[in-house]
Amino acid sequence: QVQLVESGGGLVQPGGSLRLSCAASGMFFSINDMGWYRQAPGKERELVASVTSGGSTNYADSVKGRFTISRDNAKNTVYLQMNSLKPEDTAVYYCNVVIGLIATTFSSWGQGTQVTVSS
Repeated sequence: QVQLVESGGGLVQPGGSLRLSCAASGMFFSINDMGWYRQAPGKERELVASVTSGGSTNYADSVKGRFTISRDNAKNTVYLQMNSLKPEDTAVYYCNVVIGLIATTFSSWGQGTQVTVSS
């Protein structure tokens, strides 16, 4: 099992920055992919950014050049640095971690943290 603790969400003005953190704890043998998703009102949840265990990253087109995902394997933590925030970035952001178990993997989700970009 794994527990995800998210932090860093809140209210910010357009053009501002936020840094989201998600720390994983529990019993698992490894952490594979880590990522951030978001869901705005009336819309489906979408992938914002992901990072593999090897460090390869992937970003949604809407956030490329503004957001940066990173991970600290020693702390079992994934970060999302969000710069030049726009009102369109307003959403609930969810941390996702894929952990490795014996003979299988398990995808775990955080509770979500609200990010609001407004003047």
